[in-house]
Amino acid sequence: MIELLKTQLGRLRVLAFIEGVSFLVLLGVGMPLKYAFGMPMPNKIIGMAHGILFVLYVLLVILCALEFGWNWRKTALALLASIIPFGTFWADFKLFREPDQL
Repeated sequence: MIELLKTQLGRLRVLAFIEGVSFLVLLGVGMPLKYAFGMPMPNKIIGMAHGILFVLYVLLVILCALEFGWNWRKTALALLASIIPFGTFWADFKLFREPDQL
């Protein structure tokens, strides 16, 4: 795990996982608590955390795209993955790994 944090791509992979989990928690926990049980506070807290992680993810994708010379398609797929449930997990497996890591 520590080895992943030494490179820009490794940091993106870790952040993609955390952002993906926060999105699923927001959808699976925060939204039901808000709409089914009338408890908006957990949704605000989870939503704020997810929003910060989302912005960091987008910035890190852009930085990696510039550093590694990704084409527009790969960059667009990485960005699109952040708005689809489980998308960042797919992006980690398909886009963010080096060929020797597959």
